Amino acid sequence: MMINSQKINTIDTTNLQIFTPDKPLSFALAKKDRVDFIYNTAALEGNAMTFPEVQTLLEGITVGGHKLSDEQQILNQNRSVTLLFELLERDDFRIDKPTLLRLHAKVAEEEALSWGAFRTSGVNIGGTEYIPPSAGELESVFERGIAQIMQITHPIIRAITYFLFGAKCQFFFDGNKRTSRLMMNGILLSSGYPILNIKARDKLEFNSVMIEFYDHDDIEKAIAYLSDYYIRQNAHLVA
Repeated sequence: MMINSQKINTIDTTNLQIFTPDKPLSFALAKKDRVDFIYNTAALEGNAMTFPEVQTLLEGITVGGHKLSDEQQILNQNRSVTLLFELLERDDFRIDKPTLLRLHAKVAEEEALSWGAFRTSGVNIGGTEYIPPSAGELESVFERGIAQIMQITHPIIRAITYFLFGAKCQFFFDGNKRTSRLMMNGILLSSGYPILNIKARDKLEFNSVMIEFYDHDDIEKAIAYLSDYYIRQNAHLVA
């Protein structure tokens, strides 16, 4: 996947000007919405646990009637969010491979074929004919992509672009969108902006946009959708 930062930087960001960076406020809100973010992230992956069940599990109380893998996924997501918050609090969050691998190691532990390392073979994405880069290409694809992403001017657009980049390139056997979502929100929070929390109720719409993105490689259209979604979700936070 090729990213053209010059082209992306021509995207009209006028509507995003309603947001004024405020790191302490955005971080406090992210902490407050932690359980909701974990619930929605897992639900988008097909996890059947309800919000009250996720909340109960994260309070340390066993929840019956679900697969162990569903519980593991929730607990892994919780650990990965903890790590992200720790990195942000120490000002150690970076848009780089070591940070990505550390987050993935929490997201996909005991779930993917491997965790905390790039995949070592090819993979498919369900619902599309698109084939992600081969395992041997991942290092160079990542380096080129990050170099372009770092040249994207607006932090919100930069964050969304990273999410789309990570989701499409499939650097891991599993947990790609979850890890990319964490990286995206790390970029947002480190720049002082609220998180982007894609809701489970919008799963069909979101998945349709992603499938079209995989099939047609129109990243500007996908960025426009997620930017509009971001505004709809967070406009109420603007004073």
